[in-house]
Amino acid sequence: MYALEELKNKIICDDNIRVLSNIPNDSIDLIITSPPYFKQRDYGYIGIGNENTVDEYINKLILVFKECKRIIKSTGSIVFNIGDKYTNGNLNLIPYRFAIEAQKIDNIRLINELTWVKINPSPRQNTKKLVPATEPFFIFTKSKDYYFDNNSFLEYKNLKNKTNTIKNSNIGQKYFNIIDNSTLSNEEKKLAYEELDKVISEVKSGKIESFRMKIRGVHALPYGGQSGGRLNQIQQKGFTIIKIYGNSMKKDIIESTVETIKGNKHPAIYPEFIVGEIIKLLTKKNSIILDPFLGSGTTCVVAKKLNRFYIGIEIFNEYVEYSLERLNKIENMDMEILV
Repeated sequence: MYALEELKNKIICDDNIRVLSNIPNDSIDLIITSPPYFKQRDYGYIGIGNENTVDEYINKLILVFKECKRIIKSTGSIVFNIGDKYTNGNLNLIPYRFAIEAQKIDNIRLINELTWVKINPSPRQNTKKLVPATEPFFIFTKSKDYYFDNNSFLEYKNLKNKTNTIKNSNIGQKYFNIIDNSTLSNEEKKLAYEELDKVISEVKSGKIESFRMKIRGVHALPYGGQSGGRLNQIQQKGFTIIKIYGNSMKKDIIESTVETIKGNKHPAIYPEFIVGEIIKLLTKKNSIILDPFLGSGTTCVVAKKLNRFYIGIEIFNEYVEYSLERLNKIENMDMEILV
């Protein structure tokens, strides 16, 4: 069994099951990885990704996943990014088949599917299929106590909203005129004026992006899924205000280019940007991040840049060496390989 301190900021060149089985229970804050895709690329060795069937491939991934579940803390998370594959023109839905199998493990919760939208997807020659431009990052936990810093995720968008506050003094003025000419009682109009002033201030400060207001006797009543609280508000108060949060609402979609690195020796690389946003969402500084399929080393590189400890596991020595090259470019980096 490894002592956790001896693994911090190290890359281990070995089989991931063997290494994971020797890491203490409940010791890792975040596991984030992108396993080799099924029969998609030649990774240079015989291993996961070269199975004869999808079921065999998923079964091997689940063995790794079970060890990941054992070693993460109750406050920790496991994130898997898995690509899909066509077989005889049929999309296998491999990511979702894996997610379903993972959820069968005791106490595992799938809390989010974060969808990566590729701004520059690889083109296809087949004109009878649309170009695949998304991949899922599944976020799993093993308890309800997982760390989740929603404010740190895509924080740059919130900063953008704050710096671009709206100064237009005419925001919402049309609603004052509509209220004036409505059939609301004087008390209802007074309350509508007060709440309208408040929501206009929220837009100008950048707290929300915009809003809509529905007024009894003027606008059509909500229907369908909206017929509960909104309808009651209109009937009881005479109006309802619908706030629109825009970019300040943290959604389960993240846009990024497919990254390429000059001199990259690995056939696939997931974006530093996405890995960084996930690390900020799910960990604090000085947390321990582990990647059991390290590949080109992106997880370790980003973890170090964000002041987290990292542990990388990679079976193919050439990829380990390449990961070290990337890591050595970061100042004050202490690199080691365990063989």
